[in-house]
Amino acid sequence: MAVFNEEEQQRIRKAIEEAENRSTGEIRVCIEKKCSEDVLDRAAKYFYQLNMHKTALRHGVLVYVATVDRKFAIIGDAGINKVVPPNFWDETKEDMLKHFKYGDIVEGIVTGLKIAGEQLQKYFPHHAGDINELPDDIAFMDGE
Repeated sequence: MAVFNEEEQQRIRKAIEEAENRSTGEIRVCIEKKCSEDVLDRAAKYFYQLNMHKTALRHGVLVYVATVDRKFAIIGDAGINKVVPPNFWDETKEDMLKHFKYGDIVEGIVTGLKIAGEQLQKYFPHHAGDINELPDDIAFMDGE
């Protein structure tokens, strides 16, 4: 799926790596063209399909974007949801949406990754011996 060119994909991967290098958290980005169901249900489906619920501290974060349908969600696992403010994900989505409204999907995603990374660093700081539990690549899905 050629949603992003190589440079754009690299920007997203770099933002994931930077966030994860400052914390023990795990972040994934999941992209597909169309979202055939409720966006939160779809994001939750991929959250489990990508094994994000299997991190040791339950502090995985998924950014899901359906590019053609113009839908997106950002969700966290139980560990991070327990410590961030109740409106954290909604506020993060609003910051991302500021970029999406102008067609800059990559900058919107990078913004969400930075904000999530700051919270992960605050509550789950990096420590020696931390291992990367999940891949940092973008998960391109072909769901309809």
